[in-house]
Amino acid sequence: MSVLYGILLFGLVSAFVLAPVLRRNAATDRTESPELADLEARRESKYREIRDAELDHASGKLSDEDFARQDAELRSEAIGILDELDRVRAAEPGQGRPAAPGRSETESG
Repeated sequence: MSVLYGILLFGLVSAFVLAPVLRRNAATDRTESPELADLEARRESKYREIRDAELDHASGKLSDEDFARQDAELRSEAIGILDELDRVRAAEPGQGRPAAPGRSETESG
């Protein structure tokens, strides 16, 4: 059973680590405002905190209750950062919000 958790954890961490790298390649051609760059850095930092909490929980450093509380708090903060990113991107001329995977443009706006 622990092997299954290890594989699942490895998959989640890999997805979190690789997603920004793959997205960054598509975004390197555009010039970003300092505010947008700061928000994206904060987003990546928050994702790192979430991954660290997941690893701490998987390794037994965090109890289920502590993990649930910390995870909910971190994800709430991440959602706030994502909402702010959406607001800033919408305010910039020519910088529409890219559609999330699996969502059409009409659903993402």
